[in-house]
Amino acid sequence: MGPVEVVLIFAALVFGSLFGWLANSKIRRGRLTNTQEAVHKLITEAREEAEALKKTAVLEARDEWRLEREILEKQLESERHNQRELEAKLHEHEHQLDRKVDVLESKERTLNKMEHELEQREANLATQETEIGDMIRQQHQHLELLAGINQAEARQMLIDQQVDNAHQFAARKVREIKDTAIAEANRQAKEIITHAIQRFAAELAIESTVSVVNIPSDDMKGRIIGRDGRNIRSFEMTTGVEVIVDDTPGMVMLSGFDPLRREVARNTLAKLIVDGRIHPGRIEEVYEKAVEDVEELVRESGSKAAFDLGLHDLGEPLLELLGQLRFRTSHGQNILAHSKEVGILAGMMAEELGLDMPLARRAGLLHDISKAISHEVNGDPAQASAALARKSGENAEVIQVIETHSMDSPARTVIGVLVEAANQISINRPGAQKDKIEEYTRRLHDIEEVAAAMPGVQSAYALQNGKEIRVIVDSASVDDAYADQLADEIAEKLEEDLDQPGQIKVHLVREVRAVHIAR
Repeated sequence: MGPVEVVLIFAALVFGSLFGWLANSKIRRGRLTNTQEAVHKLITEAREEAEALKKTAVLEARDEWRLEREILEKQLESERHNQRELEAKLHEHEHQLDRKVDVLESKERTLNKMEHELEQREANLATQETEIGDMIRQQHQHLELLAGINQAEARQMLIDQQVDNAHQFAARKVREIKDTAIAEANRQAKEIITHAIQRFAAELAIESTVSVVNIPSDDMKGRIIGRDGRNIRSFEMTTGVEVIVDDTPGMVMLSGFDPLRREVARNTLAKLIVDGRIHPGRIEEVYEKAVEDVEELVRESGSKAAFDLGLHDLGEPLLELLGQLRFRTSHGQNILAHSKEVGILAGMMAEELGLDMPLARRAGLLHDISKAISHEVNGDPAQASAALARKSGENAEVIQVIETHSMDSPARTVIGVLVEAANQISINRPGAQKDKIEEYTRRLHDIEEVAAAMPGVQSAYALQNGKEIRVIVDSASVDDAYADQLADEIAEKLEEDLDQPGQIKVHLVREVRAVHIAR
């Protein structure tokens, strides 16, 4: 390579380097310019955004400040209002205190004035008291001269007179209390007895000495009589009961004073009729079986009576005697039913009074136990019943009640009184005895007559065994106002004219009817 080529190559290298440097300088200047412009733009935008943020912050701050200011102004206004109200109240309170002070000052002046007047009155009263004391002493001296006795003697006479008056008053008071207590005791006793009677109901008594035996046909009468009357004679001799065969169809009658014997005979004849074989040997055989059946019935009756009253520890002898009472009567009243009734009523009254109900029931059931063997008893039945109870191992309380319930003895117990009261109720209640039925009917008739005799009464009907009367009055002559007065007058008239145990409810009926006929 020649020098020219080298120079050219070198010049080309120099020229290329210079050209590259110029090109790079231009590119760098362009980049710098762009960068500066971008930076300037960013700065401008940042300034604008900062200015906007500044304005926004200023506006928000102003809004918050305004809101805070409004809240504070409202609070301040409320506090000012409360303060004004408080000042007004304080002013009113101060005004009231001023008025109270004025009133207290006025009262104080009045009290001072009254105190001054009272002091003057006390002074005057002290003077008057001294003068009155002198006058009293002079009067006492004058009275002592006139009466001829001194003051101590007069005081003693006055004390003695007051003591006498007190004794008289105390005696009257004691008598009033006693009368009131007796009346109240009678009222309570009647109420207890009435409640017991109302709670208990029993059948009426039926007295009979004849038992009826139904037969399937009248041909059976001939078989009962037998050839030449041998069957009927054998039956009467075996049973001790008379057989009455008459023309009454479908029946024969057994007559005898002993109900137990009559029941055995009835049972015997009923078995013979069912069996159809009637002859002396068969009669005796059936009679023995009937006796066993009746004895079993007696035991069952006694046990049932004790069970009905809640007595589960009675001895067998007493149960058998009780069962025999089923076939005993007194004035038409079955004695077993009567004994059960007395036990129930006595127990009810004892329960009302808070006493020993089982003891009252036991004593009431056994009080007539001797009537089961009345044909063997001589003397007081109560003592005989007590002896039977003692023999059967009853306790002393029951025995004492049985033997004293119908006696006016000092040893009479409260239970004994209740048993006697129950006994009288059972005996004398309406329908208990046949000889009382006419008296009972007459009493009901008397009640109706008393009410019917009153003016304005059309008709009167006694109801509820005489415990209520229904009176029908004439509505034309008795108005609503007079109806109540008339009922009261009827009640007073019944109280005056009748000796009626318990109460009678007067039920007055006034009915107005309007009747028209349509043609």
